[in-house]
Amino acid sequence: MQSKFVQTLGVAAFVAATFSAPTVFANEKIVKIDGSSTVYPVTEAVAEEFQKATKIKVTVGISGTGGGFKKFCRGETDISGASRPILQKEIDECKASGVQFIELPVAYDALTVVINPKNDFAKKMTVAELKKIWEPAAQGKVKTWKQVNATWPDTPLKLFAPGADSGTFDYFTEAVVGKSKSSRGDFTASEDDNVLVKGVAGDVGGLGYFGYAYYEENQDKLTAVAIVDKEGKPAVLPSKETIENGTYQPLARPIFIYVNATAAAFKPHVKQFVSFYLEKGRPLIEEVKYVPLPVKEQDAVIAHWKALKPGTGFGGKAEVGVKIEELLARIK
Repeated sequence: MQSKFVQTLGVAAFVAATFSAPTVFANEKIVKIDGSSTVYPVTEAVAEEFQKATKIKVTVGISGTGGGFKKFCRGETDISGASRPILQKEIDECKASGVQFIELPVAYDALTVVINPKNDFAKKMTVAELKKIWEPAAQGKVKTWKQVNATWPDTPLKLFAPGADSGTFDYFTEAVVGKSKSSRGDFTASEDDNVLVKGVAGDVGGLGYFGYAYYEENQDKLTAVAIVDKEGKPAVLPSKETIENGTYQPLARPIFIYVNATAAAFKPHVKQFVSFYLEKGRPLIEEVKYVPLPVKEQDAVIAHWKALKPGTGFGGKAEVGVKIEELLARIK
């Protein structure tokens, strides 16, 4: 919890008392961003419009969620895009470097499981079947589709997924296997989602997963799998509607930006960019095929940003199914 000192002075004054930041941040006007490949299309779209409107330079890198946090916690970037919450080890790294952060959900995404268009037997899959494919015990053993479901053909499984630095990898393994980063290792891994698209599109036995926007861009090459969350429930395809109404489970998730609190306090152009992102980004989020937060949730995020409240609503680990307003209320 924040001390009365922090509550009274506000984050900006607290940071000023903690760091001699006006000299540290007296650099050229540039907003430095890195992180998740999933969050990248949203941030890049917002950055383009912001640069047109303000002439302030914005750089957006793609190091993956984990790679982005490494740079962020070293103080190398102002903002980090993340497709899962910050982990405890990253919180500790930021703390050791004196980096406070503000956690901001910016949109919803749906992890989309995809197969080759010639695959006509696995158009719907249960979470249990996905676990059977991806759990660590499957490595070197579950090699064909028939081993997953006896009614499916004996076609070799060819797996494609984000690498271990990806928040998408973390979230998928948490939601499907039950433990973040718990996965078989014998698959083609890449932080570049386009590599995964090509892999699945090029192999009749291909199976992969990544953000919904990349599926939308490549739906002429891939087939999305309808997901059965629990036995007895219907198979649900990812879409704007099923993400908003909460029926696409357990693979719908919020995506985030994390803002360096000191940069927010002492770099007006960073604060200006984040405000632009939250207040003007809605049509851009839709344009790149992500799902904007419901207006009530968006208003809560904007109020949270204006209060410059540092910290995370998560306990340093991935969490499936959390509501945005509940998340923000946890940060005291």
